Amino acid sequence: MIRVNEASRLILKHARQLNPETVDLTESFGRLLAEDIYSDSDIPLFDNSAMDGYALKSSDTRGASRANPKILEVVEDIRAGCLPKKKIRDNQAIRIMTGAPLPDGADAVVMVEYTRKLKGIEDLVELYREVRQGENIRRAGEDIKKGTKVIQKGTLLKSSHMGLLASVGKPKVKVSRRPKVAVLATGDEVIDIDERLTKGKLYSSNTYTIYGQILNCGGIPKNLGIAKDRPKELKKKIKNGLDCDLVLTSGGVSVGDYDLVKDVLAEMGTEMKFWKVAMRPGKPLAFGIIRGVPVFGLPGNPVSSMVSFEIFVRPLILKMLGQEKDDRIEVEATLEEAIEKRKGLRYFLRAWTQWHNGAYRTRTTGPQGSGILRSMALANSLIILPEDKGYFKRGAKVTVRFFD
Repeated sequence: MIRVNEASRLILKHARQLNPETVDLTESFGRLLAEDIYSDSDIPLFDNSAMDGYALKSSDTRGASRANPKILEVVEDIRAGCLPKKKIRDNQAIRIMTGAPLPDGADAVVMVEYTRKLKGIEDLVELYREVRQGENIRRAGEDIKKGTKVIQKGTLLKSSHMGLLASVGKPKVKVSRRPKVAVLATGDEVIDIDERLTKGKLYSSNTYTIYGQILNCGGIPKNLGIAKDRPKELKKKIKNGLDCDLVLTSGGVSVGDYDLVKDVLAEMGTEMKFWKVAMRPGKPLAFGIIRGVPVFGLPGNPVSSMVSFEIFVRPLILKMLGQEKDDRIEVEATLEEAIEKRKGLRYFLRAWTQWHNGAYRTRTTGPQGSGILRSMALANSLIILPEDKGYFKRGAKVTVRFFD
């Protein structure tokens, strides 16, 4: 039986980063950038107004107040997207909209709130305050200078990155290819959700929890369906998944007479790396390589399957995407209940963890049986208890791993 840290090391050793692909900018959200992005121009490209108001010479506003307004001649209107035609001279102003190019001769913009058009005289405006040189002006290159690296290779793209890519004129972007992950449920007792549930049968919840977990970390799931406990059927289904980058089966990896997955994988030429991990839940876990494709035999119990995916499969998929570090946050939290466990196994307990009075506090979300999926649905984290201790008193400090 292998320990958790050693299992993780072995799995990640067999991760291979996938070749990048070029996608439309609209499809780049949540993808890992596979190239450095540089700006081909200054952003913004030109000096422009940060406000609706009047472009003018700041020197013409000296002493302006409500008691002593300054009157300037309005010689032009400039809307955003239009170019100025006139140059501002002394005691002149040009009405300007946010984002419009700054006209020649202007060195400031006064906000429209501090002005008033003279009644009946459209080409004159009163100013009620002074403005400083450069006030309310966005300078060319203020956001990004030409030649600047704006986003680094390996960045996980968010909506703000998409806007940044658009601002430097990148309609397409090179990103890491999303791994295709085959999902196969196994067992005579397992049926799909559109079938009638009868005594002795179980709906294939693992198919759908694993499917969601794959999507959550950037993979593309391929549902292979359900394979009964027949070696021939198992082989056929697994072969159908070997066009993917990763194969996941659930169930059939324990020590029962009908737990056939591990034996079938071996018969198919899988180089098995391990098949038991010193953890709870998730002890019966197989991992190997078949025809160059990593394959996991996940446990059949739904919580065991989900926890095994979280601890081992998720980091592998992230590394395939080019993300070297696990993206989950781990913190120290105070235990709100006493917990007793078996020494020699690392425990992962479903928990609710929250910040309270300057510290994280955590408690389990209910019964911890590996078939009780509801307590997983109520959890936002896992309490991680190390192998070498058997008892944790209330108030003890423990490590917690958040799901989000």
